[in-house]
Amino acid sequence: MKIGYLGPEATFTDYAARQLFHEAERIPFVSIPECMDAASEGEIDAAIVPLENSIEGSVNLTVDYLVHETDLQIAGEAIVPIRQHLLVHEDNLENWRNAELICSHPHALAQCHKFLHKEFKGIPHEHMASTAAAAKFVKDHPERNIAAIANSLAAQEYEGLAMAQQNIHDYSYNHTVFAVLTRPEKALHLDKGEDFKTSLMITLPSDQAGALHQVLSAFSWRKLNLSKIESRPMKTGLGKYFFIIDINFKMDDVLIPGAIAELEALGCTVKMLGSYSSRKI
Repeated sequence: MKIGYLGPEATFTDYAARQLFHEAERIPFVSIPECMDAASEGEIDAAIVPLENSIEGSVNLTVDYLVHETDLQIAGEAIVPIRQHLLVHEDNLENWRNAELICSHPHALAQCHKFLHKEFKGIPHEHMASTAAAAKFVKDHPERNIAAIANSLAAQEYEGLAMAQQNIHDYSYNHTVFAVLTRPEKALHLDKGEDFKTSLMITLPSDQAGALHQVLSAFSWRKLNLSKIESRPMKTGLGKYFFIIDINFKMDDVLIPGAIAELEALGCTVKMLGSYSSRKI
């Protein structure tokens, strides 16, 4: 089995891939779209990509690409605790407070805002494709006094790095949800988590007052609990949106199909994004 993930090695996505697929061949990709395209085209069996962070919210690139560009479905999700550390080259460990540049993924930089404001006020930040890419960049430039925000796995994988400061994230409860994406016809054998979800993409009929209320009512009277309602632009004009809805219930033969039929009768368009289990790792 071939599993793609947002690389390089030692990203949080790589950590999720290692935990979910112990024996699989792991293949890194430089971007989320490239990873998802590889799964869509059959080059890999599944793609693992970040979907949502408890601090920064949804990863819009993943959501939009899933809806607009591929026919992939969510086959499972893993919830990973995020612990951010400040990594420097070991030659600069004693002088880390004088770092001239801080690099990391934009989400990681945002998650460590308080620490950066206190310790590196006025020092420029550079956005990288991933936290591990930032760690590799620091490792490859020992002549520069620069720092990366990354995880402990990156500190272990990239020889020459040292951990200058640990747990520099602003909030202790910082978790990221990683989605396992596959083609609809591809069957994956994942360990089942304790929680089940069904995710739908819904577009409302245009210029119909109360349409969203009617959509929510279709789930409410069936006592289907919704854990997320999120709007995203359709990219076809101002004021045009689709909604991502997560139902805390696995696909059955009656309740969810009945709700979908009711929504379609109202003039909504409904796309199944997946019915899957969620587990903490």
